[in-house]
Amino acid sequence: MPSNILNVHRAGFDNFGDNMKLGVPMEIEGETRVGIVPGSVKKLLKAGFEVLIEKGSGESANYLDSEYENAGATISTRAEVLSCANIVCIRFPGVEGISKGTNLTCVSDPFRCPENVRACIDSGITLLSMDMIPRRLSRAQSMDVNASQDNLAGYKAVLIGAAATPRGIPMMTTSAGTVRPAKVVIMGSGVAGLQAIATAKRLGAVVYASDVRRSAAEQIESVGGRFIEVDGMDDFEDESGYAKPLTGEFIQKVNDTVCGVASDADIIVTTARIFGRPAPITVPSSAVANFKSGAVVVDMNADVGGNCEDTVTGEVITTSNGVIIVGTANLPGTLANTASMLYSNNLTTFMTSLVKEGEVVIGEDDDVLVGAPEGSDFHIGGMGGVLICKDGEIHHKQSRLAGVVQ
Repeated sequence: MPSNILNVHRAGFDNFGDNMKLGVPMEIEGETRVGIVPGSVKKLLKAGFEVLIEKGSGESANYLDSEYENAGATISTRAEVLSCANIVCIRFPGVEGISKGTNLTCVSDPFRCPENVRACIDSGITLLSMDMIPRRLSRAQSMDVNASQDNLAGYKAVLIGAAATPRGIPMMTTSAGTVRPAKVVIMGSGVAGLQAIATAKRLGAVVYASDVRRSAAEQIESVGGRFIEVDGMDDFEDESGYAKPLTGEFIQKVNDTVCGVASDADIIVTTARIFGRPAPITVPSSAVANFKSGAVVVDMNADVGGNCEDTVTGEVITTSNGVIIVGTANLPGTLANTASMLYSNNLTTFMTSLVKEGEVVIGEDDDVLVGAPEGSDFHIGGMGGVLICKDGEIHHKQSRLAGVVQ
């Protein structure tokens, strides 16, 4: 049997069909989403998987056990789910109860949480981290959990801001007078930022937006925003499609320019996120002090340190000058039903792509798993793909990550 077929001859998975058992455990405390929704079960079954769902795991996202059963899944105990050859979820579940050689697919955030990688290496677990999808590969786009969840987060951030602001959003002409539209500033125009711009525009706001990439101006304007240009701007984007770390001097220039535009804004949404690093401060305390009373700052990166210096993760605070700062840590989780559906679609596409002749195959020739080959336009030195570690070793293409994992 080919050496790149996992799980067939290892302890606990000696039977031919065991390789195709897929378990969906209850998420860790605080996570409202679920990795697989009932609508994905039939596609997984068609690919040959046997789907086991931990009892009650979909309830916080409004997916009932009966819906899973009707779709063909089996409702099981946690122990039964964790004994499956393939475990799929959103948050890293820990390694307790998971056998050596199991394929664990989740969002492990390996650069910020290298201890997760170390735990899998020590336990002999094959870790497949969905946040490491090589996003520039066309085949990977339907598997890109970052994009699907960021889209929803950008949408919800604006709705949260609109709910928190003490004034209306659209222009209104009434017998009592005219209400001017609210001013919204979106800091950053990646997937989340563009959705935030479009949502604010649909609500009737006047929307200004910034980005460190000059090339983003056209995208911002295409969804109804007005581009905030900063002197000295260039395309600060790395080869993987993420924003590069910026110099302190340029960050200061961005802060001064964009926060100046935001000084009279009603809603400010911050979206700046650097892959594998703490979020950069784009709204310092000095800027907040100059914002008007009643302004709302929605910090989309509260979970990784926050873009606003005054953000408190998981809390909504009001500063001494009346600025409301929202630090919701899991914005997609506030739309758990839809977010779960999109994540499940991404994950199902990924898992079914691994099935070859009735078995799950972790192949070295799969660019989604191991990254594009050297010489390809999509190759990124030191970066692999979704496959983080296997057989007790970090994958050889993950040399950047290897330097972080102790």
